[in-house]
Amino acid sequence: MTTGRIELGPNGRAVAANVKRLRAARGLSLRALSEALGEVGRGLSQDAINKIENGAKPDAKQVRRVDVDDLVALAAVLRVNPSALLLPPTDDPAETVEVTGVGEVSAEAAWDWADGEMPIEHVEPGDPTGAILQFEFHARPPRRRRQISPGGDYG
Repeated sequence: MTTGRIELGPNGRAVAANVKRLRAARGLSLRALSEALGEVGRGLSQDAINKIENGAKPDAKQVRRVDVDDLVALAAVLRVNPSALLLPPTDDPAETVEVTGVGEVSAEAAWDWADGEMPIEHVEPGDPTGAILQFEFHARPPRRRRQISPGGDYG
């Protein structure tokens, strides 16, 4: 059985671009990043990292997807949070970013969601459906939830 070309979605392309950007910002060669990943128990070859980074190019032929364990190890070694790999490095509310499974949203909304601050969907003024409360309850552990006052203010 043969496999076709791996198609990356918008967040897969963001991961590819961010790995390359952060590796360069940290002054790491492909070899150095590969060795650092090996030291934390998530060995990826230089070729594998190169193929991950190739995913930033729309017409790349040699592409490797990043699984969840790769993502966490890359974030740890590059000294960023995982969301720093998942989204473009902008939170400008005037810019839009594409989020897999959601579509285009403001960069600010994408980061608020990735940082566990707000649901990704639009919330009506006054939050009549309780979307923020439900998000808080299911998306964050109890000690990380914001306190909600009786008047509905979040602090």
